[in-house]
Amino acid sequence: MLLYTIIGGYVLTSMILFKYPTLLHKKKKIKFTCHHISHRGGAGENYENTMSAFRRAVAIGTEMLELDCHLTKDGKVVVSHDQNLLRSTGTNKNISELNYRDLPPLKSRLPIDFDPDIEFIGSANEDERRFPLLREVFEAFPHIPINIDIKINNDELIRQVSELIKEFKREECTVWGNFSDEITRKCYKANPNVNLLFSMQRVMMLMFLMYTGLLPFIPLKETHLEIFLPSIYLRRKGKPNATFLPLEKLVVRTINLLLIRPCLFTHLRARGIHVYFWVLNQDEEFKKAFDLGATGVMTDYPTRLKLFLENYALE
Repeated sequence: MLLYTIIGGYVLTSMILFKYPTLLHKKKKIKFTCHHISHRGGAGENYENTMSAFRRAVAIGTEMLELDCHLTKDGKVVVSHDQNLLRSTGTNKNISELNYRDLPPLKSRLPIDFDPDIEFIGSANEDERRFPLLREVFEAFPHIPINIDIKINNDELIRQVSELIKEFKREECTVWGNFSDEITRKCYKANPNVNLLFSMQRVMMLMFLMYTGLLPFIPLKETHLEIFLPSIYLRRKGKPNATFLPLEKLVVRTINLLLIRPCLFTHLRARGIHVYFWVLNQDEEFKKAFDLGATGVMTDYPTRLKLFLENYALE
């Protein structure tokens, strides 16, 4: 009888705190809310991760820029998704092997990772296709929230990005991290004042805590949950090199079944944690994400998302 009483008390307490988490946890006070996020600056409408893409996305009205960082041979923090330059420039070299001034420009035709049948075809102007420094982005957009994916496990890269964030006083309008838990933990250790992403390992932990009823009792250092909708895989099914996660089918099915839960997103938002879905490029995907309770959506098509938001009633 005592055991049943204890279990019943635990379940009831967990349910109450799951619905009203601020009874136990202080709500995080994030200084920005972003519904519209431009993936790599809007890779479907301009050259990915370039100043021209960032300027265009901001002019359209994006509320956050998402970008990726690497370190050059001469120690410059450069904005690029890939470490190897073959896909983006046609040169089979790693960024870490070249000085910044020697980086080739992007190809005039670039594939869009989350629209495998489509390429962005733009200007022949090499200046529009050059790799920018993270410093340039911070200088150009001092008040725009920026989401930084630290692409490689490099202590010097993390240190330099942290120093740039501090130099430009961007702790409160920057989010950083990586799928890798080791990289994300290093980011948090380097600068705990910067908004933090959930790593993949911590996402799995989040699911475990939710289904055991422990989540309402556990403090969370992360401020932003970024997850994908399984529908993005439908666009990539059967495409060459379409897989970008290990054990793809298992991961996708697990996330769809266990993680895509409006009650979880409501709980996290009540704790002040933002929930972003990536990388969504169709109106039906935008709608599904916001209907599920997403704070924001990350897209390759800033114009398309802007038009959708003009006609969608956000909560």
